Amino acid sequence: MRWLAWVALAAPSLAMAAAPEQLCPGQWVTPGADGRVLGHIPYREAPYSELVSAPAGFALGQPCYVQRDVAPDLARMLAAAAATPGIGNSLRGVSCYRTIEHQRAVFCSQIGPRKRCHDAAERARTVGPPGHSEHATGYAIDFGLRPTGGCGDVSPCLARTAAGQWLIAHAPEYGFELSFPAGNAQGVTWEPWHWRWVGATLATPGAARARLLFARARSEFPATPQIRDVADGWIGVIRPATPAPAPAVPPAVRPYLQSHPQSYFIQPLPTPTPQPSPLYRKTPRG
Repeated sequence: MRWLAWVALAAPSLAMAAAPEQLCPGQWVTPGADGRVLGHIPYREAPYSELVSAPAGFALGQPCYVQRDVAPDLARMLAAAAATPGIGNSLRGVSCYRTIEHQRAVFCSQIGPRKRCHDAAERARTVGPPGHSEHATGYAIDFGLRPTGGCGDVSPCLARTAAGQWLIAHAPEYGFELSFPAGNAQGVTWEPWHWRWVGATLATPGAARARLLFARARSEFPATPQIRDVADGWIGVIRPATPAPAPAVPPAVRPYLQSHPQSYFIQPLPTPTPQPSPLYRKTPRG
């Protein structure tokens, strides 16, 4: 039954006339006929019940939660990197799971006078709009380095470091692929730090579910490096359903996750026990 539910989630939704959506105060955008907003594919928010903590010591000062199917491969990949001369324990988690409301705060925080971006369209070049970020799924991770070696977080210079080159060469062995390569057709900037998990093979536990979720992204906007497994070619023809539009007026943007706001796509979820501490303290990109 759970498998059927995920097939239903990935099946095409009935076509509906797109209504303007307010992403931030003063920033209205009409989704495209395909459900994308400013180039970004819609994604639902994963419930806390599906998430687990990343390996100890991986997160940078704030908790890092990922889908439980991701955790074994992430742990194996970090162990392999740690055993590699010149890499060690330098790979760390800058940003993992984000709620949709947290994503709204990240997206809107740098739009306006004297801010980094003039409008939502400019901001969407580097940050997914709320409801359209892979981070909400629990399968995406932004990697960083400690010590930084002169390369700050969420910066293209990661690809020139030994650890970044190791990721490009070996991350697919552990089920990760680079979501936004250089020159991608979505119009998103090159993000060598942003990787999504889809399983190294279709036989990997949880891989079919992840690949259904990212079927559209993988078929229309391929990752590079990309995990190539001909066994799951049929998944590429299934299009994820377009989530319901956001409320006409979003709630006021709060400081990052002083509480745990809920998605507007799903019913409120029970607070986990023990309740996680605030997930993020600074504004990431991606």
